[in-house]
Amino acid sequence: MSGYYTVGGGRPLNGSLKVSGAKNAALKMIVASLIADGVTTLRNVPNITDVEITLKLCGELGATYRWTDDTTVEIDARTVNNHVIPVKYSGSTRTPILFVSPLLHRLGKAEVATIGGCSIGPRPINYHIEGLKQLGVHVDMTGKTAYCFQADRLKGNIISLEYPSVGATENLIMAAVAAEGRTVIQNAAIEPEILNLVGMLQAMGAIIYQDVNRVWIIEGTKKFRAVEYDVMYDRIEAASFAACALATKGDVFVEGAIQRDMATFLDVLRKIGGSFDIKPHGIRFSYEGELKPVNMETDVHPGFMTDWHPPFGALLTQANGISVIHETVYESRFGYVETLVSMGARIQLTTDCLGSRECRFTNKNYKHSALIAGVTPLRPGTLHIPDLRAGFAYIMSALIAEGESRIYGTEFVKRGYSDLIGKFRAIGADIDEVEENAD
Repeated sequence: MSGYYTVGGGRPLNGSLKVSGAKNAALKMIVASLIADGVTTLRNVPNITDVEITLKLCGELGATYRWTDDTTVEIDARTVNNHVIPVKYSGSTRTPILFVSPLLHRLGKAEVATIGGCSIGPRPINYHIEGLKQLGVHVDMTGKTAYCFQADRLKGNIISLEYPSVGATENLIMAAVAAEGRTVIQNAAIEPEILNLVGMLQAMGAIIYQDVNRVWIIEGTKKFRAVEYDVMYDRIEAASFAACALATKGDVFVEGAIQRDMATFLDVLRKIGGSFDIKPHGIRFSYEGELKPVNMETDVHPGFMTDWHPPFGALLTQANGISVIHETVYESRFGYVETLVSMGARIQLTTDCLGSRECRFTNKNYKHSALIAGVTPLRPGTLHIPDLRAGFAYIMSALIAEGESRIYGTEFVKRGYSDLIGKFRAIGADIDEVEENAD
């Protein structure tokens, strides 16, 4: 079975919704549970495709798991006995490479094919491999895309990452917690989702703390107990619905939106004229007049998150003037632009760096900057989603446009958004899912 969304746009979104647990935290915490000796319980886990894939992968490796309710899952890693991550998972998610560290701790070896995920640019694993080598891991290639990792015991070291990669930082932290001696990871990522993972590892028995200037320090230990731990709320989902509220001239309370985790987003939102009120359990976002253009650059935390970019790009089509987005994280993040242009948006892409931040893509001919002119009335259309975050931007654009749109590729948004239809309906969106036979 395959299907599509029908979206009727042209009216404000009003009401309240509750965001789910963070995909980018939950997946890594599920992987980390394989380090524990016992049954780990994770709460506030989003019921999404990527989570189910990651749990099935745990099962393939010999672990057992079960959902005790809609958002709580138990994982028992004591039966892990398989070091080979099946190749069938390599193209569906970026998570497989992260299983290397728990498997090295438990079995002394791991085998994995290269990673997959959304089509927003290459996700090389060289940062993972080089860091693991510095911890004493022997790495062999068994083909063009498969790697074997082996280590009798990992040894702490000083690792300096070329780029503060989130995935590499998480993998090396999970490797270092059971390594012999001290590990120092320099130029590391420090995203809130990593702090959530680190908190869980510390509760399990790890000795780990954050130092100044993007440094993590880990003292290796040998025993890791099972814990009960909460997944943080999804700041990407919260920001996406905030953008929807402003773009449709609505008023939406987002329960689970945390000011601390969204500070940079909130600053940019205020610059364009958006209004928000901090409440005890969330944030209310409301339209209070004409939106203004802005120059914005994505960056690693604490900068403006790249996953906030596509919905914000759609929002800027409704700002009065010329806005600039400079993407510095993923070279192909602007894959959503062509479809928005087909709906009437006025967006010009360029290979130039239209910003002040140091950029990895300088002089590399990637179209990683955009000029967005508004206010632009958007037209409904038939849309095909290319990746997760673009998918939300398409739904959002369809809600801005007057008339009915049809959106295909719903499997992409189901990877990262739990009960998306229900949440949109809670704030008054005219949206339905239609299933149809694949043949």
